[in-house]
Amino acid sequence: MQSRAMNKRIRLSRDELDLALRIRSTDDVELIEELAIIEARESFWAFRCYMDPKLKHGWFPEEVSHELQAFYEAFERGLRPTLVLNTPPQHGKSRAMTDFIAWVLGKNPELKNILASFSDRLGVRANLTLQRMLDSPRYKKVFPKTALPMHASAMLDGRPQRNSEFLELVNAGGSFRNTTVRGPINGEGLDLGFIDDPLKGRQEARSKQNRDNVWLWLTDDFFSRFSEFAGMLMIMTRWHKDDPAGRWIERFPNTRILRYKAIATEDERYRRKGEALFPEHKSLAFLQARRQLYTRSSWESLYQQNPIIEGGDMFPVDKFVVIPNPPGKRQIKATVRYWDKAGTQDGGKRTAGVLMHEYRDGGWAISDVVCGQWGANKRETIIKQTAEIDRATWDMVETWVEQEPGSGGKESAERSIVNLKGHVVYADKVTGDKETRAEPYAAQVQGGNVCLVAGPWNRLFLEDHEEFPNGKFVDQVDAAAGAFNKLAAKTSTYDSSYSWI
Repeated sequence: MQSRAMNKRIRLSRDELDLALRIRSTDDVELIEELAIIEARESFWAFRCYMDPKLKHGWFPEEVSHELQAFYEAFERGLRPTLVLNTPPQHGKSRAMTDFIAWVLGKNPELKNILASFSDRLGVRANLTLQRMLDSPRYKKVFPKTALPMHASAMLDGRPQRNSEFLELVNAGGSFRNTTVRGPINGEGLDLGFIDDPLKGRQEARSKQNRDNVWLWLTDDFFSRFSEFAGMLMIMTRWHKDDPAGRWIERFPNTRILRYKAIATEDERYRRKGEALFPEHKSLAFLQARRQLYTRSSWESLYQQNPIIEGGDMFPVDKFVVIPNPPGKRQIKATVRYWDKAGTQDGGKRTAGVLMHEYRDGGWAISDVVCGQWGANKRETIIKQTAEIDRATWDMVETWVEQEPGSGGKESAERSIVNLKGHVVYADKVTGDKETRAEPYAAQVQGGNVCLVAGPWNRLFLEDHEEFPNGKFVDQVDAAAGAFNKLAAKTSTYDSSYSWI
């Protein structure tokens, strides 16, 4: 595969162009070195290759290098770039970031840079790596005007500082600060902000309070340090749908997102389905062995950058039986459409209506799910239209609307009853928590007694069940449990909450 760096036109001066032309017809090692230095100054990937002749090559580290360079060029143009890079563990993301900071310090020694990570160890390691790089003869050849103080110096001694937390460049305004997430950075300013793995691990990621604390530090402390045209680069392995990368992506969907899976799940530009991301560094055999050690949720989040919230194991989704077609009317004993309604359209909750059938010979089938976030008027229209379709398809269908504070309430449930003319509709006055109400339904799923009719709604339906009760949305599970409980009751008379319309 031809290198992108080979395709990139580098702007050379006349003397540099003459040098490049002469090198084609000579074996002079010094000339070759000089051209490599020129290219390293202009290309971040060439810089990495020059600084470390033993650097492992492959399409993945080269593409990441070009993406980081594009980020810097966007920053230079005043575009306030943000870039989120998600990669599997031990694939060189922290090394790439440290190399990039060194290259940036060389390109513009006036910039102030701050790196935040979950531990002192990571920050100090990046700091010491930068010191070694900037002191090296190779770096001085590429960027002779970028230099650190000769010796370590403490704060406030009148000299440029050089210690394990802060580096100041000699005869320039640039600096590098490493800190921990939730560490003090008061009084600091930055032009480029770097975030490297802000969460320590699985246990911290599971805690909403910890996720909230990290996010609060990022928004109130870290992001408040940004200069007018500052750029932000976040590099992390995904731990949770609600981790800092997930929150950033949700709030700023136009952010440049680079997500690399350890093993491709479909054909990509540089690899085919089933191939490893960086086989020169982590082979497919290595990754497959690791896959056997992880749960599905851990593998998907850490290695595939597809975080799945771990549920309470109430609904083993592999126990759902998927059938190609809806059951026949003669097979059906009773049918219920149950609605769990969102009170608002603010994105905090969805409205879901689950159509469930009870078989005459035992078992249950879910043939349709309607789910979305709508305003009150549109929601009521959809519920009414769905009831009309259900009645035309299945003859007699009981429609239930959950009535509880926070999900539309009594007034909302009664509004549905008034609008659904020509249908039997019930307002269900629920009690207890959602997990308790879902237990009878979960028991039948665990026993393999619940079928799903194949449809486009299946994936989201199964995801919500797998994550229950810890997922962001529980509406589809709540609606399915409500439908099941009504069918299982097998009652023929109802209290005064019903209305024949």
